[in-house]
Amino acid sequence: MGGKSRTSVTKRQREQARQQRRMNKEMRREQRAAEKETRSPGVAGEDPDIAGIVPGPQPHPFLTEEEIEEEKQES
Repeated sequence: MGGKSRTSVTKRQREQARQQRRMNKEMRREQRAAEKETRSPGVAGEDPDIAGIVPGPQPHPFLTEEEIEEEKQES
């Protein structure tokens, strides 16, 4: 007489793991939805990508204030 194979046990484990992943994914979706609701929309009509950008010349990203002053004096 042959015994029952382990495929049913491993299949059940796979199903439980799949179910757990689904639950985790659903919880993450709910968290993101809640974060979207609580996030401040900012100023109405303002593009969030460019919010807070000041028009005009921007500071040099690599030079220090002293180096910038030296360049101005040389010009």
